[in-house]
Amino acid sequence: EADLEIRLFERVGKDKVVLTAQGRRLYDAVAPFLERLPALEAELKGEVLGGRISIHANPHMVRHLLPAWLRRLHGKRPDIEISLAEVKTADLEALRTGECDLLIDHLAEVPADLEAREVARVQPWLVLPADHRLAAHERLNPRELQSDTFVAYNTDRRLRALQLEALAASGVKPPRLLYADSAESILGFVAAGLGYSLVPWLPAGGPRVAGVAAHRVTRAQGDFAVYAAWRKSAQSPLVRAVLDQAP
Repeated sequence: EADLEIRLFERVGKDKVVLTAQGRRLYDAVAPFLERLPALEAELKGEVLGGRISIHANPHMVRHLLPAWLRRLHGKRPDIEISLAEVKTADLEALRTGECDLLIDHLAEVPADLEAREVARVQPWLVLPADHRLAAHERLNPRELQSDTFVAYNTDRRLRALQLEALAASGVKPPRLLYADSAESILGFVAAGLGYSLVPWLPAGGPRVAGVAAHRVTRAQGDFAVYAAWRKSAQSPLVRAVLDQAP
């Protein structure tokens, strides 16, 4: 009343007051907030989970890692809303700026301002058309494919560099390159007979795609770690809840 310089209450007895018209208007505006304040306070302190979390992940993880993971999360924490974006490259700046809360991808290294936990490992596979002259060979030397077209990653230059480094370790420099944005797109090109490739694959047994023959790569750099990364400065109960259900 002192701040607004108007009457909010009418005193109608020794210990009884009623709202004036102005008081009723103010009450109607602030009551919903005040009624929810205890629950909001508990949520802000991490006592109650709930809210929305943004996750960025590469297409392969969206298809092969996250469905079972998010199903477990939904079973344990149905009050958490997930916003999932399929991204072609691991954009650490999206984490730093708060565009996403959790990034799931292969990382060559984890910067000092981020935290990360390994959640999966992918294996490299050499894939070629099923009708290729070498498709049925049990042991396949990449040098035998020296003259063939290679299907490389397009947008993700980091993965493309890993592909070409692995070939170079076997003494192979492809004479021609085709480009695709995801492992699934690369496999489509290979199935169409346009070339061969190296792809990282999560499910055991490697790619099982019609028209593609897959051979496990046991040399070169071996398996690659997949991380869930988040801002070190953000001690979010939502991030912890998601990680609690991680593989």
